[in-house]
Amino acid sequence: MQDQDPIEIATRALEHRDRSRRDVAERLARAGIDEEARNDALDALERVGYVDDDRFARSRAEALANRGYGDEWIRHDLGEHGVGAEAAAEAIGALAPEAERAAALVARLGRTPKTGAHLARKGFGEDALESALGIDPAD
Repeated sequence: MQDQDPIEIATRALEHRDRSRRDVAERLARAGIDEEARNDALDALERVGYVDDDRFARSRAEALANRGYGDEWIRHDLGEHGVGAEAAAEAIGALAPEAERAAALVARLGRTPKTGAHLARKGFGEDALESALGIDPAD
């Protein structure tokens, strides 16, 4: 018999920010909650809307985009949190276009090779970089 209530543990984990189902499941596993009880708790929390991977994906994608990350980084990060490809694609699709976000960063940081490298490390795609940096791919 478990001494801890998995719903209570999960709601404490969700108290300050949204988390994915996988993140909450991992928290419950670390607390020693067995798999059946974890799944029951997660199913109940999904039914009442406390755990919602689509909502998590949208808010996480927006937060990462606001912190200067490109689509590829965001897609990878969401996958690390257990968000499915379809939910990740929808979340990224709701963001401002990647080329616009890259152009805003270039305007702020300057049109330099260093900025281009920085954006590439942050997961911006080649097309967005070429557009934002004014590079002609034929050159």
